[in-house]
Amino acid sequence: MNEDLKNNVLKSNTSLLGIVCKDGIIMAADRQTTAGNIVVNKSKTKIDQINDYLLASWTGMVSDAQMTRKIVAAELRLKELRSKQRSTVKEAASLLASISYKNIRQFSAVQGIVGSLVAGLNEDGSFELYTIEPAGSVSKVEDYDANFSSGMPYILGLLEKEYKEDITVKEGIQLAINAIKASSQGDTGSGYGIDVFTITKEGIKHEVKQKVHFELREN
Repeated sequence: MNEDLKNNVLKSNTSLLGIVCKDGIIMAADRQTTAGNIVVNKSKTKIDQINDYLLASWTGMVSDAQMTRKIVAAELRLKELRSKQRSTVKEAASLLASISYKNIRQFSAVQGIVGSLVAGLNEDGSFELYTIEPAGSVSKVEDYDANFSSGMPYILGLLEKEYKEDITVKEGIQLAINAIKASSQGDTGSGYGIDVFTITKEGIKHEVKQKVHFELREN
């Protein structure tokens, strides 16, 4: 990992993950958002449902994520209206990657999105997960990924130990919860809650909506 990517990991202040299961895809994230070293939001859902078959999660600036979500949703809808067919998950990921590629190569005084994960269900019933790195390249994920979130080292450390190729969505939900908990305990940029989404042949479901409260206790 070069110096720029190291810096991006440190500045992204979030925990994201995607897990490929034999019967679907898991997407999970924490809820904390920050401005520098200050926590500004403790209940931000970092996984967006783009349409009825696609999810995306983001690291980086909230404003960039919100605008990119709107652009991707609009472009996919326009393509669907023009071509009379739905875009594939790969096409959606490529669109998001091209936006990231363009943004990072235009001069700006404000840092852009660090990275993102895109997952969805294709019309043929297949599931796919893609990771888009800071420079705009897109890669298909065959097992799991945490992109360049600040919680990545903790998430990957747990997943490398616990993930198995034939994991089910039911098993993956608990694994995702454990991974976000691990990153929240070790990464100061992550915490305050857990969201877990699933993508199966039945559609997209928000499986886990968990708040984490901290209390001062006398020993």
